[in-house]
Amino acid sequence: MTVLVAYASAHGSTRSIAERIGAVLAEHGEQVDVRAMSGVGDAGAYTAFVLGSAVHSRAWLAEATGFLEREHDVLAGRPVWLFSVGMPAALRGRWRGFGPKEEALLADGLRRMLDAREHRLFSGVFRREHIPIAGRLICGLLGIRYGDYRDWPGIDAWAAEIAGGLKPPQP
Repeated sequence: MTVLVAYASAHGSTRSIAERIGAVLAEHGEQVDVRAMSGVGDAGAYTAFVLGSAVHSRAWLAEATGFLEREHDVLAGRPVWLFSVGMPAALRGRWRGFGPKEEALLADGLRRMLDAREHRLFSGVFRREHIPIAGRLICGLLGIRYGDYRDWPGIDAWAAEIAGGLKPPQP
């Protein structure tokens, strides 16, 4: 089984998470290709997919949604897992509760495009230079903190779950 782990990344967090998922799948014996969605030639050559995108303004990047639309027929007949990379772990205080709401919003929107086995929202790296000045002011007012919020143990565990889901059932 050849698994495509494809991503659309704005600042590199989604790419690094996709690479980690690919490495874990390979450790579990899967053949894996990790590449940007823009660099995928023949999606039909893959038997399973793990697809991820950075989240901007509570939505996947256009490159990622375009890939889902373009490859819908191929994806619809194969196992697909989806992940999003945002900043829920950077939220503080009363804003902290928006992370689960964002995950539900993203998952609902993606389900309308494709019936995937699962969707996960991970936090990425959030740096001051990633956002314009107006956004920095808003982040300051909301108490959002910059930093690296990638949860490697959580990402590894999810990738291992996917690997288990790729194995044929034991008699």
